[in-house]
Amino acid sequence: MKIAVLGGTGLIGSQVVRNLAAAGHEAVPHSKSTGVDVIGGQGLDKAVAGADVVVNLTNSPTFDEASPAFFQTSMDNLLASAKKGGVGHAVILSIVGADQVPELDYYRAKVLQEEILAAGPIPYSIVRATQFMEFMDDVLSWTADDSTVRLPATPIQPIAAKEVAAAVAEVAAGAPLNGIHNIAGPEIFPLDELGRITLSHKGDNRTVVTDPTAGMFGVVKGDVLTDRNAHPAPTRYADWLS
Repeated sequence: MKIAVLGGTGLIGSQVVRNLAAAGHEAVPHSKSTGVDVIGGQGLDKAVAGADVVVNLTNSPTFDEASPAFFQTSMDNLLASAKKGGVGHAVILSIVGADQVPELDYYRAKVLQEEILAAGPIPYSIVRATQFMEFMDDVLSWTADDSTVRLPATPIQPIAAKEVAAAVAEVAAGAPLNGIHNIAGPEIFPLDELGRITLSHKGDNRTVVTDPTAGMFGVVKGDVLTDRNAHPAPTRYADWLS
């Protein structure tokens, strides 16, 4: 199949392209660097024309109140181009539990993206993943100073980005789900414990202080960012660290 991968040069997108190509598909990466702009629309019609599948992995440049507008505009533009170009399957990547955290602007924006896709004219699939292992350093940096890192005990089920990419590629190469496919790592940790494990592995002597209000995940209630019934990815966090 010919598969257009928007956001195809990023962390997940570049691996999706490689996985699809290895499986024998014509996977073409598109991004601003290749002249495709999902907000302005430049290059979008040409990028998706004649594609069997379009995978949209573009992301809002911010996680704040501006993110819903990004997903509204980008999805409207993409679906219009996909319909015009005869695309038969549209795929996006979202977040496990996004609909359970309305307090976060970015999570509301991802739910909006899902809703626009589901209501649109193209058969679709949504892959929802738990938190990427690769993002842990960023999470630590949000609430850190020279001696401490403040983290809530929010349950997290980390997954390796390579396994997210593998799942997206597999779904993209299959029939449209017209629904959601959840994927998750094999273990659940309180976020503060995950922070301690990470710092210990790095030889970082800062102390993790459990603070239920700290950082973005401080607003998350319960274990909504985990899914014990999701399709399990095999890589454990300790193995990923090593």
